[in-house]
Amino acid sequence: MSMFRLRAVTGSRYLRRFLHGGAANRDHVLEQLGICSGEDQVLEVVGKNKAKLTVNHVGCAIGMLWHFQKEKPQMLRTVEFIKSHPEFLTLRVLAENKIELMDDVMLVDMLYNVLRLNVEPSDSLAQQLVSEAWLRLYRFPMASLSKFAVCLSDQHLQHSPPMGQITDILNQKLSSIDDARILTTLMVSVSSLVSPHLRDKLINKADHLLDTMDPSHYNNPRRMVQFLRNIKYSYRPLLEKCNHILLRNVPHLNAENISIIMGLYQSIQFNNCDFCLAAKQRLMELVDSSADPFSFTKLFVALGPMAGEDTKERLESTALLLAEDFNAHQALAVAETLEEIQCRNLNLIQKIASVVHKNLHVYKPMEIARITQALILLHYQSPELFTKLRNILVQFLLNSVYPYEVTMLTRVLSMLPSPRLDEGVVSRVEAVLPQCNLNDLNTFAMAVAKWVRNDPSYRHSTPSKYVRLLQTLNRCGHERLRKADRLDLMLEELKYMSGEWFEEMLLEETMVTLQRLEDQISWTNVPEMALFLTRTNHLCTPLMDRIASVAMENINKIHYSATYATLLPFAVLNYDPPGVDELFDICIQRVIPHISSFDPHLLVLLAYALAVADCFPEDLVREIFNVNFLAKLDSQLETLPDALNKRIRLRLMELNRAVCLECPESQVPWFHERYCLQLQKKNFECVLDRHHQAVAYSEQSQLQISEDGKVRWGSDSVGKDRSEVPPGAQRVAVDFLDSKSFCKNSRHMKGEAMMRKRHLEILGYHVVQIPHFEWNSMELSTQDAWKEYLRKKIFTGLP
Repeated sequence: MSMFRLRAVTGSRYLRRFLHGGAANRDHVLEQLGICSGEDQVLEVVGKNKAKLTVNHVGCAIGMLWHFQKEKPQMLRTVEFIKSHPEFLTLRVLAENKIELMDDVMLVDMLYNVLRLNVEPSDSLAQQLVSEAWLRLYRFPMASLSKFAVCLSDQHLQHSPPMGQITDILNQKLSSIDDARILTTLMVSVSSLVSPHLRDKLINKADHLLDTMDPSHYNNPRRMVQFLRNIKYSYRPLLEKCNHILLRNVPHLNAENISIIMGLYQSIQFNNCDFCLAAKQRLMELVDSSADPFSFTKLFVALGPMAGEDTKERLESTALLLAEDFNAHQALAVAETLEEIQCRNLNLIQKIASVVHKNLHVYKPMEIARITQALILLHYQSPELFTKLRNILVQFLLNSVYPYEVTMLTRVLSMLPSPRLDEGVVSRVEAVLPQCNLNDLNTFAMAVAKWVRNDPSYRHSTPSKYVRLLQTLNRCGHERLRKADRLDLMLEELKYMSGEWFEEMLLEETMVTLQRLEDQISWTNVPEMALFLTRTNHLCTPLMDRIASVAMENINKIHYSATYATLLPFAVLNYDPPGVDELFDICIQRVIPHISSFDPHLLVLLAYALAVADCFPEDLVREIFNVNFLAKLDSQLETLPDALNKRIRLRLMELNRAVCLECPESQVPWFHERYCLQLQKKNFECVLDRHHQAVAYSEQSQLQISEDGKVRWGSDSVGKDRSEVPPGAQRVAVDFLDSKSFCKNSRHMKGEAMMRKRHLEILGYHVVQIPHFEWNSMELSTQDAWKEYLRKKIFTGLP
């Protein structure tokens, strides 16, 4: 039996390195280690042989301790037991005394293993190992170099001089790396130091190794996605190749792996219908076997947001049973998922909050911010807990030196009710503002706005501390825009910018800055630039002309899925650049060969954008309006958040209407009857006879589109044709256009308002559009003036 254990454990490379001598060179300590079947036996051997332990014994023993741990499920690991054991302290002391005797591989392995066994980075052993490894850096084999890079990352040393040297070595030796695990580990570790040139080299190398590696090694493509997430670069060809391999491995993934991958996809805004559906199916298979707190938490985080109502109820019931066994971080993960799925199970929320309350001392600053936000959005009521959270947030904020941390803590603090703001918080915020990017400055501006509104003295005047903060915010924002010289970095900062402060204080200067950098617009950033212009509703014709020009010249380099973002501002803002027909034609030609590869929801959004621009590609219409596509779309929508689900369904209805009205030859059936009623209720309709007198209006005279696609009026599907109104009469639609119907910086009408006018005219209306800036003008300040204005608008143009 002992020999069997020896043979089993010597499979570990820690023993294989040393058990290679003959009988004359027998090492009795190694042989004793070789028959150990658990950590306690290893530590016992160490205790019995303290005086005999060589550097090889120490390396082997510590390696075996971690080997036994990693073979266990997370919940069964005993790292704290090992760390506090006196014989482990013996090993640490011996290891520190024998560092210079370690070979390169053992040195890095030792550092890796002791960190995995929760030895603090500040411990003298860890620090001495890092120092020695740094001295030997340039002679490490690539496998040890990648492991050392992981160790530096574990100690939050991503920006340290050794990591900079590792980045340099990677750049020099990249062509010699043929192991995907080594490459991807290094890619993730050095991601914060990678230049655009090295980034492209790494992506090309990773793409090549994906074709030659074993596809069952799913952690390699997972790390590639993580690298892209870290550098905030959504490079679609590599993402799709990684996704293809990950998709093949879904049947073998556990809930934790699926949760990690989906989290990466979400953070990089990569949606893939096939992966989501496969992941959902796999997670459903794992429900029955995920009965312990660790595995259930991973399952709940991954499955909860895309589960149906019955499954959600089942998951919530299990969470309720396990709640008291959750540790601090499991409770945090569950709480955030409950907020994401908009849980209203008060008993469950109360139990999770109770676990959080007992573990407040465990959480780090960002975790306290996250748990506070989740509980607020869950509408949890507990003045006692929120008072404690507020005090902890303030304390963390006052002690923090990291701008991103101060930003997050401030944002969450502003969500809590407070009669007055601590002067120390104001000073801390003011101190970090010059170090913040535009997105962080915008977050601070929204927080200050909330504080101002909640301050009791605001009714009389804005307190000087807020005035000072806002002045500093404005100055820092303008300075950052004036100093900007890299368009890609600027677009990254602007990605999530919104709100009154940005629109009122920075938007105009932002457009000036972007025009100053417009020579840097390239095929790689065209989609981001286009999305920014769409989101801000700002018509900037020089930038849009540049986008159109770059897109037409480089359409084959732009990923086919990015054509949606590229065309969106031209459709939404109703702007025709020079060569507009060519722009739309080449984008459509780029899409059509890949039409079956599109995620269903993205294809609907693309088709709707084209419809707004009065463009209806036959292949696209045929692809969307068929049973198989709509079935796949339904399946995908079940996995999406409610808000996005509703948005896609609305766009499909609007697209269906547009195709029926504008392309009757396509013979697409109408399957959104109730949408007709919504359309009619949004407009003030009247019928005028041949003498321009109003005809009595009937609520029963409703717009309908029959199954054969014909537009009809009447109370049922066999009602009168839309042309059957009293002889000589004319239907008139009065369409009031609010500010959302126009571009922010002009009176230029947007695409959806123009499409609505087209559709109403097809339905036989004489359309009268009333812009808000005319209706609310000083000239129309009386009821008589409004009536006269309407009379002129309605009767002008009538036959």
